[in-house]
Parts: sequence; structure tokens; C-alpha cells
Amino acid sequence: QVQLVESGGGLVQAGGSLRLSCAASGSIFSSYAMGWSRQAPGKEREFVAAITRSGGRYYADSVKGRFTISRDNVKNTVYLQMNSLKPEDTAVYYCNADHRGVVAVMDSAEVWGQGTLVTVSS
Repeated sequence: QVQLVESGGGLVQAGGSLRLSCAASGSIFSSYAMGWSRQAPGKEREFVAAITRSGGRYYADSVKGRFTISRDNVKNTVYLQMNSLKPEDTAVYYCNADHRGVVAVMDSAEVWGQGTLVTVSS
């Protein structure tokens, strides 16, 4: 099974940008659909973005047009480029993976990273 390690979180002002990275190891990265979810303080975890094995992309309405998910199957890494950040984007961001495909990633992925904190100040 793949193991996931996120990086790139931090503090940014509203309107700024951050790029999150998720490095995968331990299995065949290209066989997994990948995604990002987030959990804000006091709220339930929510889907943010997902990418299929072949590069098809899906986004939550709240981030569409501002966030971009991508993957590099040579570097075994998935990225989340976040632009025009808002205070409501503040959350712990989790990378996730599922060999069953993107629907599983969006619903209840089988593998999760430890998370990286993103804080957007107003």
C-alpha cells in the first residue's frame, strides 16, 4: 500500500498562493487515483480535489477556478496549487489515495497522509 507525506502548508495572507505537495512511496503510484481533502476547525472533513490515474480532474465548487491539482508519475508526487486564498480556506489539508479510482478518493479513500496546516489571514 502507498504511504503519503504532505508538505507546503503555512501561513499566507488572503489573496496569496501556496502549493502543497504529497510524496508517495511504497507502491506503484501511477495505479492510484489521488486527491486532497481538508478539515477546518470545528468542521467535518470535506473533499477538495481529485485526479484520476490518467489525469482527469475534479474539484469542489468552493475551490473551482482557484485550485489546481496535478500529478507527476515520475516523481511520485501529487500537487495542489492554491491561488486567491481566502480565510475560509484555513484548514488541515490531507492527501489521499485509492487504487479503486477517483470516485473512491472523493468518497472514502483507503490511504491518508498526516496532513499539513494551511492558515489564511485576513
